[in-house]
Amino acid sequence: MATFTIIIPFYQRDDGILRRALASAFSQSFQDFDIIVVDDQSPYAAASELAPLSDEQRARITVVRQVNAGPGGARNTGLDHVPAETRYVAFLDSDDFWTVDHLKNALTAMDALGGDCYWASIEGGEEFGYHFGIAALEKINGARRLMEAPVVLDVPDIAGVMLDDWAFLHMSCMVIGRPLIATIRFDAALRLAAEDVLFFCDCMMAAKQVLLCADAGALRGEGVNIFHGVDNASPEYLKQQFITWMALDRLESRFASRPREVAIIREHKNKARKQALWGQVGQIKRRQRPEFGLLARWLVQDPRLIQSALQLMAGKIVK
Repeated sequence: MATFTIIIPFYQRDDGILRRALASAFSQSFQDFDIIVVDDQSPYAAASELAPLSDEQRARITVVRQVNAGPGGARNTGLDHVPAETRYVAFLDSDDFWTVDHLKNALTAMDALGGDCYWASIEGGEEFGYHFGIAALEKINGARRLMEAPVVLDVPDIAGVMLDDWAFLHMSCMVIGRPLIATIRFDAALRLAAEDVLFFCDCMMAAKQVLLCADAGALRGEGVNIFHGVDNASPEYLKQQFITWMALDRLESRFASRPREVAIIREHKNKARKQALWGQVGQIKRRQRPEFGLLARWLVQDPRLIQSALQLMAGKIVK
């Protein structure tokens, strides 16, 4: 069986996006891989993207079709279909594409250094400016350079570092080995709000060795994302903030014995509450009905939402 299985969740509306991702896989300098494409009830069928490929390329691709479950659910399906003999799983979002040596660099580092969790850096356009390269992590106290070609770092307590700013991580630059392939899964209920961050954290905490490669592994593309361009005037805004809060609440449980990390996560949770409530105030000002049903669901899980609402009201009265 292949050294790598590549998992690509697919939900797009435009022609050519998946084909570009697959082209970057078939252009890799290391070619011992197979591919699982999970068609997550995509409006544009995956079969149309595979049609121009050669027979040899199509033979290396397994398409799994399922009822829409979001990117986390699609990746879980991919993980459930990974052959038992596969050594490593590499994730690739359908709208991103790899640099030519991504798999080669991952294999070199993981085999030489005993890594079972690996990230490379990602590059993108101006709208992607909040991301930063892994090379910046070398400034962290205790960080060590383990390899020169490619440049690979070990950063102590990388899960704790991630909580301060996880903008150096991206799904399309991630590779995992066994037993993470068999044991770690995405929380599919989160659907497009930090399900990847929770998965990153779980893998970091379970890994024997996390390796961070300064070389670019992927280039960011643009495709369908239901929350792309959402602002506090959008109808999806409250849902986005609620799911973000849920993800942070799950993340807090991972760090229950670490006060510094719990404080950071609670600060993020409080920010999500306040942003959600300000969004609802904006709806009232626009003479739109607040989303009482979703607010009630949030309140059942998070009674502190009332405290945030009272603080917001008190601030308005003082003004």
